[in-house]
Amino acid sequence: MTGTETPVSATPAYTSAEVPLPVSGRITLCDRTLVRVSGPGTDKFLQGQLSQNLDDVKAGASPRAAGTSPKGRAYCLTRLLRDGEDILMDLPSELAESIMTHLRKYMMLFRGTSMTALEEGRITGLLGDEAAALLAEGELDNLASPGDTLDLDSGFLIRTDDTATGLRRFELWQPEATDLPLDKIPEKGLADWHASEIAAGIPVLSTATSEAYVPQMLNWQHLGGVHFNKGCYTGQEVIARMHFLGQLKKSLFRFRLASADPLPTPGTSVKSGERPVGEVINAVGFSDGSCELLAVARHDAVSGELHVDGLPDALLQLQPLPYTVSEREDSEQQDT
Repeated sequence: MTGTETPVSATPAYTSAEVPLPVSGRITLCDRTLVRVSGPGTDKFLQGQLSQNLDDVKAGASPRAAGTSPKGRAYCLTRLLRDGEDILMDLPSELAESIMTHLRKYMMLFRGTSMTALEEGRITGLLGDEAAALLAEGELDNLASPGDTLDLDSGFLIRTDDTATGLRRFELWQPEATDLPLDKIPEKGLADWHASEIAAGIPVLSTATSEAYVPQMLNWQHLGGVHFNKGCYTGQEVIARMHFLGQLKKSLFRFRLASADPLPTPGTSVKSGERPVGEVINAVGFSDGSCELLAVARHDAVSGELHVDGLPDALLQLQPLPYTVSEREDSEQQDT
């Protein structure tokens, strides 16, 4: 190993994110699992199970996708990346085995097609341009939009979504982890990445929230994860009906708590007085004792005073997202 290489190591076990978020850093995303789907039926298999059009998964473009139940409820939120004839997906490690077991039931129809978790795979989150520029070697300008991807010797460099304050972020996917020339980039804690995901309005499913929401309730369509004209897939009818008939009454919001002890867990109820109006999806604590969270909540409730169950005196403060949820305006007009 040379002096310019970064050894493979676990992400620092910081339980709280920095205030403010670091503008430069690298984080080993040890709570994510890379999965490879390969074989002659790969595209047809995934086309019938995921909300993304596989024709749009190509060199240079790695869009998001959702896997849903027949009732249109999301059990999988992922990104798809083309690696030769194969497709790479990322899954929350907490749900990876159950998602793969579920999908393999449908894979039986496609002889010679397989799905394998990559034990040597690694995903590294990159905050700011500094680390990404070192890896891209002059090609960073080619990553102009979320999902834009560069095929590098060290793996695949993906532009992901900016935070609400405009912090640019990237992910490096390595099917086989190798050392990286990033020793000058500060290594940050996993909580910092989780905070940046919340600030970018990106939900992550857990055992408490799997199969609880239609993708639109998680703003997945505004993150490029739903292709409404791709044709049939499991859950498509419910998702399309909600989209074309304008039936979305609740969606994903970002909130802040000035103080949160204990930290709200996924699935915790969000309340208006004693009335449940939503649920926490993800939350992260900060070093100053504050908390940010993503929650699915009713559109007609967020203008009032809300709190998380168990913290009645800590009011939720609505925070901006880096994208517009156009359905909220339509819903507000219908609910009045």
